[in-house]
Amino acid sequence: MNRQFILILVCTLFSSVIFSQERSKPFTWPDGKKVAVSLSFDDARLSQVDAGIPVLDSLGVKATFYLNPAPMRERLEGWKKAVAAGHEIGNHSTTHPCSGNYSWVEKDNELENFTMDKMRKNLLECSKIMKDELGVTTTLFAYPCGQKFVSRGINTKSYVPVIAEMFKTGRGFLEEAANDPAFTDFAQITGIEMDGKDFEQLLPLLIEVRKNGQWIVLAGHEMGKDGVQTTRFSMLRKLIAYAQNPSNKLWIAPVGTIATYIQQHRE
Repeated sequence: MNRQFILILVCTLFSSVIFSQERSKPFTWPDGKKVAVSLSFDDARLSQVDAGIPVLDSLGVKATFYLNPAPMRERLEGWKKAVAAGHEIGNHSTTHPCSGNYSWVEKDNELENFTMDKMRKNLLECSKIMKDELGVTTTLFAYPCGQKFVSRGINTKSYVPVIAEMFKTGRGFLEEAANDPAFTDFAQITGIEMDGKDFEQLLPLLIEVRKNGQWIVLAGHEMGKDGVQTTRFSMLRKLIAYAQNPSNKLWIAPVGTIATYIQQHRE
């Protein structure tokens, strides 16, 4: 066994030990908190500006909104007010490309027919619009439909590396696990659906992740009393009241705020 091989083996084993320690190392949240929660919403739905943001403002909570330009422009003044009020704005792409298996996806906007270059241009255009029309430099991204690929078959590629290069965070969707702050990949932050759920359905998850000191990023769409793809006001009010009770040791803040804290304190 030559010296070069031994050196490689030792380095590999050492890095594996460091890797394991990183996952098991306790993470310290601010002010004695034990768990973190972010509220995030996609697509620039009209109900977010018309009804949802006023509710959040009345409860003293800020959220992260991932916007597409076309619906954003239908309530441009409202989104400007949301920015001024302290809500975070993220990039959700210009055209919301998803798999062509969804019947509502328009021709030439199917991920199966995208290239990496086409995706990059799509995201750059969205960021430019956010800058020009809202005055926001977007550092946050949410994958449309939670899908992270372009092309098909043997030509399929993940565009996660593009997100890692262009943005501070990339959030997924319809995932089942919370984020381990000492381990999570910021380009693939997990997003757990909150549409259609009551607070009582989410409470067991909050209790469980508090044991592990994790970060839950909840993802929704419409905001209202009830309906398809709707985050219920009744759930939000109970969740926020729970978060604002000091005994529950829960930190509720936008995605970028919590991600920045993690990046600064991870080591």
